[in-house]
Amino acid sequence: MTNVSIAIPDDVMQQLESQWTDIAQRALESLAVESYRRGILTAAEVQRMLNLRSRWEVEALLKRSYAYLDYTEADLEQDIRTLERLSVPQ
Repeated sequence: MTNVSIAIPDDVMQQLESQWTDIAQRALESLAVESYRRGILTAAEVQRMLNLRSRWEVEALLKRSYAYLDYTEADLEQDIRTLERLSVPQ
């Protein structure tokens, strides 16, 4: 595991601490969410990075951050075709 340091001016840090108790965790979450939005990380990698216990925790974090799964209408149509093909009795 790699540690990263950032320098934040004291007055800015005080403002941040007035809103959030764990600035390091908030920064890590922000990095994970932005990386997910840009397609750099998968949801599973976000889960590992933030040491979240379940996929549902990842989904909740991403939803709170407005970082939704990139799921297009074409993806939906493909999934419907796949389900139809799999549900046909043999």
